[in-house]
Order: sequence, then structure tokens, then C-alpha cells
Amino acid sequence: MREYLFEKLEAWKLARAFRRSIYQVSKTFPPSEKFGLTSQIERAASSITANLAEGAGRLGFKDKVRFVNMAYASCLEVLDHIIGAHDLGYINKDKYVELRLELDQVVNKIERFTAYLIKKESESTSTSTARN
Repeated sequence: MREYLFEKLEAWKLARAFRRSIYQVSKTFPPSEKFGLTSQIERAASSITANLAEGAGRLGFKDKVRFVNMAYASCLEVLDHIIGAHDLGYINKDKYVELRLELDQVVNKIERFTAYLIKKESESTSTSTARN
């Protein structure tokens, strides 16, 4: 079985584990939230991994960075939903802190991946400019 590029990304691996955590905690939300907060937080968590995967499949630098940025934005959306779930009493303080720390790891890897892509593009651009 082939392993695709995105499956090798540390950011994607952490986001995948985080998505599982979100799905587990969202199962404890009240049934009245099924089409509200539960749906929103699950879709946002899935969007992190999906955007990293789609970005990995893009050839151009701008496209790659755009999808990585969308993954980052989805992290912030999930964070807002975690805060809301805590404010509403759906998750206790310990779970809230645990999820935030897990999300911090994902965000850190995404930021480092973005920096890597920018550095790589900069080096590529300066190398091609030097040749001309």
C-alpha cells in the first residue's frame, strides 16, 4: 500500500490524533447540539487534516501555503468551539486544558511547516535568481 506525502507530515499526524480526541469529546455533548456545536467542531477538526492533505497534493508554492494556512485557520475555529464547549459546561476544565495543549502542538507543527515552505521557496527563488 502506498503512503502519500501528507501521511508523512508530522503536522498531519498530530492533527489526525487531535481529530480523534475531538470526536471522542463531542460524543459527550448534549443531543440538542448534534446539528450545532457537535457538527461544527467535528467538521472544523476534519478540515485541519483535509487541508493539509490537499495542500500536500498541490504543486505550486502559493497553493501549498494557502491550504496550510486554511488548516491553521481551522485550528483557530476548533479552538473557538472548544472555548464555547467549556463556557457551556460541556467539557470540564481538565479536558479543556488537555484539548488546548493538544491543539497547541498541532498549531506549532503547522507554523513550522509554513516556515519550512517559505524558506524552501526563498532558497529556490534566490538560487534561480543567482543563475540568471
